[in-house]
Amino acid sequence: GPYFESQQTSADFRFYIENHTRNPDDLSRKQVRIYQLYSRTTGKHVQILGKKVNANGDDGGKYALLVVETETFGSHIRIKGKESEHYICMNEKGKIVGRPDGRKQECVFVEEFLENNYTALVSAKYKGWYLGFNRKGRPKKGSRTTQRQQEVHFMKRQPKGRPDPLEEFRFTTVTKRTRRARRLKPNPKRN
Repeated sequence: GPYFESQQTSADFRFYIENHTRNPDDLSRKQVRIYQLYSRTTGKHVQILGKKVNANGDDGGKYALLVVETETFGSHIRIKGKESEHYICMNEKGKIVGRPDGRKQECVFVEEFLENNYTALVSAKYKGWYLGFNRKGRPKKGSRTTQRQQEVHFMKRQPKGRPDPLEEFRFTTVTKRTRRARRLKPNPKRN
């Protein structure tokens, strides 16, 4: 509609989503969002450099921009680095690695929403093993994680001061930021 033409970023975002969902080998429709994962332990962001993944990324850094594919059935997600095009995966030893192909179950995580506005990501394949990073930003072994540890707590964030491109792609962020983002948002004219 005219709403999207008037807002270039929204138009681009919409186009990007449509492109991703047209892949013939995707039987289920995917919702694709782009955001950053802020790590509670490092105060920085998860970044995928290729095979290596750490939580030392700067706000707005290109390796910290994550393309998050959500399956239609809800909280199962795949996380890909927009720049490196590698997915975050957990192998059978509980090691976090970046892989170019994210189709394996090892690259699927389940979102668990915690009451303190944080999100934890548990392996879909290895139950009870979480994506986590220590204070130096290095990945923790899945077998050494539990949901209560701060190392596995993340917050979804848009890059510096960028308002949410589309209303329907909600993400959690600090309340202060949400309020500011909402104030910046032009009011779309709804017919």
